[in-house]
Amino acid sequence: MLLEKYSFGTGDRFGKEGRTQLRAIQEINRLGIPVVPVWNKSNREHQLTGTTQEAVAREADDAVKHLNWTGSYYVDADHINLDNVTPFIKHSNFFTIDVADFIGRPAPPELQHDFIRRNLEESGRLKVANSKLQIDREYLEEFARNYLSALLKVQKIYKYVTVAKKGSPFITEVSMDEVDNPQSPLDIYFILKELKYLGVEPQTIAPKFSGLFAKGVDYEGDIDRFAREFEMDVLMVKQAVHNLGLPANLKLSVHSGSDKFSIYPVIKKIIRKHDAGIHVKTAGTTWLEEVIGLARSGTEGLAISRHLYREAMNRFDELAGPYANVLHIDPAKLPSVKEVITWSSSKFAASLIHDPAEPGYNTHFRQLIHIAYKIAAEMGDEFTDALDHYREIIEDQVYTNLFDRHLKRLFL
Repeated sequence: MLLEKYSFGTGDRFGKEGRTQLRAIQEINRLGIPVVPVWNKSNREHQLTGTTQEAVAREADDAVKHLNWTGSYYVDADHINLDNVTPFIKHSNFFTIDVADFIGRPAPPELQHDFIRRNLEESGRLKVANSKLQIDREYLEEFARNYLSALLKVQKIYKYVTVAKKGSPFITEVSMDEVDNPQSPLDIYFILKELKYLGVEPQTIAPKFSGLFAKGVDYEGDIDRFAREFEMDVLMVKQAVHNLGLPANLKLSVHSGSDKFSIYPVIKKIIRKHDAGIHVKTAGTTWLEEVIGLARSGTEGLAISRHLYREAMNRFDELAGPYANVLHIDPAKLPSVKEVITWSSSKFAASLIHDPAEPGYNTHFRQLIHIAYKIAAEMGDEFTDALDHYREIIEDQVYTNLFDRHLKRLFL
């Protein structure tokens, strides 16, 4: 199975928006950009919402059938490891292997020594574009300390999935983004080189880039620095394909890619310049549009939206804990519950819609709602019935967000 050049991951917390998401993908295809959909959901999200892996596959199949989609489509077991991958096996054909927790853990000394011995032949300089990157024993020793254990874990998970899938083809992504420090372009090269040696051939790799990729809001960081780094990463992936015989469609994956509007022009320019592919993974942006739609719908929907915020404020530490590396919320900049329960539909929506030109837009408010989906899940039928009842306005929000704010800005 070979993943297409352009792919777009669409998360859907409650499994209601698959058709609308696919309509947005269809429209970008109609305009000449061949993007394929990837429905992604992590084990953490399944646990918090009470959904199943089978339900995600059914949602994807239903959307494809209803809209007569004839292209490829994928169901991503997002951020899996050996502890939670088994329930995904039957229902997924895309596996995002997340080994960020193993970065920095020492591998056995004999394996580190073997890695250094095998790669000393690379000593000298690796030329990529106009840059010459120094490779020496010191670098290899540091790489072995930081990454070898994580790569061995990738191998173990990959082998497990391969055996469990019993010959059924699947896409492999390697994820290392939820860590404190970004990987250098040279790190990416040796990650791919060692994966090849270990018998793993990923088709996408999700590194940690410089800057903050906080959930549901724009990129925070030096855009010029990101541009230089991203271009070198793209070139390094191409170099690895050429030197190591990795899949020709190997490409970068941008995690927490939703709403990173300030760097979309950079990504678009660089992938066009180098004729490179890209995978962009979004998740909670669709859930946020559901809340916006409810708020805009009037009395009942607005009451649900206010309830979500009140409970999120009461349970801030509980909700924020699992997302500590990908949040930037200043509690002092959150409106009080007393204030929010007086807001009108338009005021609530304006505070939540990602529009920097809107004076009332509040990135801290948006991030808190982003992680409050657990509260919506606890509401059960009250919440999901509201999503059905206000279907038209919610679908309009979801479609406009994915197509106009994301796909058009990324690809057109």
